[in-house]
Amino acid sequence: MSKNLFDLTGKVAIVTGASRGLGQSFARAVAVAGADLVVTARDLESLKEFQKEIELLGRKVLPLALDVREHNSIEKMVDEAYRHYGKIDILVNNAGCNIRKPAVDITWDDWNLVLDTNLRGAFFVAQAVAKKMIPKHYGRIINIGSATCVFGYAGIAPYCASRGGIKQLTMSLADDWGTYGITVNCLAPGWFKTDQTKALWENKEWMDYITSRLPLRRLGEAADLDGTVVFLASDASGYITGQTLLVDGGFTTGATKANIKKAIANVE
Repeated sequence: MSKNLFDLTGKVAIVTGASRGLGQSFARAVAVAGADLVVTARDLESLKEFQKEIELLGRKVLPLALDVREHNSIEKMVDEAYRHYGKIDILVNNAGCNIRKPAVDITWDDWNLVLDTNLRGAFFVAQAVAKKMIPKHYGRIINIGSATCVFGYAGIAPYCASRGGIKQLTMSLADDWGTYGITVNCLAPGWFKTDQTKALWENKEWMDYITSRLPLRRLGEAADLDGTVVFLASDASGYITGQTLLVDGGFTTGATKANIKKAIANVE
């Protein structure tokens, strides 16, 4: 087969939440694969240095302001992106937030902030982009979830609820828009160091515990996600939709050699 199924040359990708962390990593990966970009953040100033980096790769990049909690902001961003490029081929639906508190301390406003950003915002960004994709009968929508799409974790109840919702939303939208040639999948990272999780990295006991639970015995690095986001954005994944693809070093297997040995010892 001569065609490079992973080549994104000529494609236009929107990456939300691209001012830092994994959002920038996703944007960089699809740009290296050939795509031109729309990158978003609430603060346009925070995108300036990254815009220069992408332009040095020889790619076009349009920075746009976006607050996913505001419907008008979503509609304006998508309309400007479409007006600029004349199409949108790929959406990496990444913008998100988290609040770490015991469940009994979560406030009404805490809940709304996380769910409005991670779930409601993700839906309405996908909806606005899909309206541009449907007439062209082509699109790749990648919702960014996490391992909490499939397991619960104490201290982040709203976040877990929002990520579980992303998994279900992904399946629903895949069924809704598949007839238009649009695939919708969820990329679910495990433990990666980001601004949201950096406090955990300062806790050696936590680090040792999590690492012991990983079959690959190491925490994730941003580059570990590059191949997956390019795969889901490319023609290589053309017959895959409605799926949640976990990139977690095996964390969600739920068992490690140490755990198995302990369990066997207890049985014996």
